[in-house]
Amino acid sequence: MTPAERAQLIEQYMDGYRVVAEALAGADDAALDTREAPGEWSPREVVHHLADSEMTSAIRIRRLLVEDNPIIQGYDQDAFAARLWYDRPIEQSLDAFRLARSSTAELLTRMSDSDWQRDGTHSNSGPYNAEEWLRIYAVHAHEHADQIRRARD
Repeated sequence: MTPAERAQLIEQYMDGYRVVAEALAGADDAALDTREAPGEWSPREVVHHLADSEMTSAIRIRRLLVEDNPIIQGYDQDAFAARLWYDRPIEQSLDAFRLARSSTAELLTRMSDSDWQRDGTHSNSGPYNAEEWLRIYAVHAHEHADQIRRARD
């Protein structure tokens, strides 16, 4: 990954909360509980997923930066949705998503070229480094913002 590509992905990552908040603008409880299709997550469930994912990803990048060759543990997002009461109000999860992302964004802007090359192993997918982390999480919120918009349309 070139420094320019990395900078673009960091900007996209930093913009993730804004696009989700815009996708949710004006949504009432009925809109938050609408599904794009049977079996898909509702906007409410997406927000809770984003909070859980963001808090998990914040720890992942920190472990990659601090530990030598960490094992990055995968998790079952569907089990989280089933067991962590994803029917609850979204305000606290939106705050958790926003704050975890903004705190992590500060780290991303300070990382050196060697920081971006730090390696670990993901328990589900194998070799994993900070650049792979960025590729995944730069687009994550944007993809879910699109999902929210589709459910609301």
